[in-house]
Amino acid sequence: MKKLWLSAWTKVLLSLVGLLPLLNLIWRGFRLDLTVNPIEFITHYTGNWTLRFLLITLAITPLRTIFDQPQLIRFRRMAGLFAFFYGVLHLTTWIWLDKSFDTSEMWEDIVKRRFITVGMLGLLMMAPLAVTSTAGWVRRLGFRRWQFLHRLIYFSAAAGVVHYYWLVKSDIRLPVMYGAILVLLMLYRGGQWVKKKRQRARAPSYVRVAQ
Repeated sequence: MKKLWLSAWTKVLLSLVGLLPLLNLIWRGFRLDLTVNPIEFITHYTGNWTLRFLLITLAITPLRTIFDQPQLIRFRRMAGLFAFFYGVLHLTTWIWLDKSFDTSEMWEDIVKRRFITVGMLGLLMMAPLAVTSTAGWVRRLGFRRWQFLHRLIYFSAAAGVVHYYWLVKSDIRLPVMYGAILVLLMLYRGGQWVKKKRQRARAPSYVRVAQ
């Protein structure tokens, strides 16, 4: 299993898998199969995949620990970049297809419609994470500052869930499901933090100083 996760071909294959939602969208557009409201369909479709990739990104750390597969960490950056990619497509759909680059109308929506405001905030929080996702940025910022910055992903995912929940008018099953998954991931993270804190407290003083 270790060889599989470390293989360059595995990364290439998963990169192609990450593009499948976009290819499916293009294929449906080619076949004129984007429902009676194509703009709304594309908006929801890209937004859904943004949230899915955010949750996949957050799930990688728990999965690598639970299944003892540390090599999974190689794919966390890729999943995060796909989340940002589909988030940008989601925003582009709104700017281009929905608002036709009308800046005054867009600004009015951002100010008046709270779901757009929180969604925009969530995407803005993803931008520095995408920019600083490389090993070079880890060295420039230092691991602790880089790690602190990348905790923004939890706030970005929460903003995405709230954005989706406020957007839908009746069928809230999907945003509630995404929210429940996010809560579970955050509870796991909190549990791990408490566990590490207790381990440090029980460690001999010379060990704590070394840490």
